[in-house]
Amino acid sequence: MFNFYKASAMAAVFFVGITLSGRAEAQSKYGPGVTDKEIKLGTTMPFSGPVSSSSFVGKAMEAYYKKVNDEGGINGRKIKLIAYDDAYNPAKTVEQVRRLVESDEVLALISPMGTAMNMAIRSYLNSKKVPQLFVVSGSPKFNDPKRYPWTTGWVPSNSSEGAIYGQYVVKNKPDAKIAVLSQNDDFGRDFLNGFKAALGDKASQIVATESYQVSDPTVDSRVVSLAASGADVFFNITQPKFAAQAIRKAAQVGWKPLQFLVSPSSTLATVIEPAGFENAQGIISSDYTKSASDPTLKDDPGIKKFEAYVKYLPGANKNDRFVMNGYCFAQTMVEVLKRAGDDLTRENVMKQATAIHDLQLDCLLPGIFINTSPTNFVAVSQFQLMRFEGNRWVRFGQVIEGM
Repeated sequence: MFNFYKASAMAAVFFVGITLSGRAEAQSKYGPGVTDKEIKLGTTMPFSGPVSSSSFVGKAMEAYYKKVNDEGGINGRKIKLIAYDDAYNPAKTVEQVRRLVESDEVLALISPMGTAMNMAIRSYLNSKKVPQLFVVSGSPKFNDPKRYPWTTGWVPSNSSEGAIYGQYVVKNKPDAKIAVLSQNDDFGRDFLNGFKAALGDKASQIVATESYQVSDPTVDSRVVSLAASGADVFFNITQPKFAAQAIRKAAQVGWKPLQFLVSPSSTLATVIEPAGFENAQGIISSDYTKSASDPTLKDDPGIKKFEAYVKYLPGANKNDRFVMNGYCFAQTMVEVLKRAGDDLTRENVMKQATAIHDLQLDCLLPGIFINTSPTNFVAVSQFQLMRFEGNRWVRFGQVIEGM
């Protein structure tokens, strides 16, 4: 005789088993580097070498993740950032990234620094389907969803930034004689190409150009040569160490052109202060992040949160642009991880990173938002111009949409 109760009990056990199995399966949507308690991320930074001052980006990211972990992590999981030194050397970057992927088995690379460095690892990471997220480079090469669907940028395009300076010259100093100092790589070329494109026919008014290698000890002789050209506009496309040298040397030789300084070198702590405030008066640059030195933002809730966070970074200068940038990059990644929920696969992390709409982070200037989509892989595309006056940058004009 059919035993109804026994059959019902067996069915119940079977149902529970299926349910538990389904839950276990749902909970196992983890990529490499993820467990119930931890999310491993990786990055490379120039902790040594010619641009080591910019490595505070990595330290700032690590400090922000520590803050998030102290507050409970992401859905109970702590973030572990593994950061290796690549000395701003592409060959070293390749070596360290292979270590992060193949030995450390990180979920994703987050904000590795430098154009040449990220170019050296892009094909490898895409072939392995490892997210290369929010790279610290304004090269348009990191916004190529069709060919490199695992690589996204964060900072606005260098060529767009160069273009807004070119537009300023055309509008405000149409008879300018222009001198250019640029880094001899894609970093320098992207800024310069955008600048020339915006100048149009007036690009013929560039009367002198000099370039340098990141291994050079100084750019002093190049600045002297540019000053001798008689140019009254100076486009300074340099990394922080060389930017400070160029500003200081121009003042020493009595050259006082209208100077444009690229945003990566607009930091007070490692460029303007070493160059001398008196030598930086009137320099024009641009930004998209807030600054703790801006008195107009002293009561801003985002700045208050940033200043509370800085305690996680002993010895840091809160006016260092690289600290604020690292804070921004880390905040962006935390937002992506929150949106990914319990589906922490590499595929879902990429999906969330490329579907952000009008996100206003604590660190971004008013009117500037993060927007990504399946056809736009760069997080920020807006700028605001600023001029150095007294001991700080003063913003002016409206928010500008990059081209």
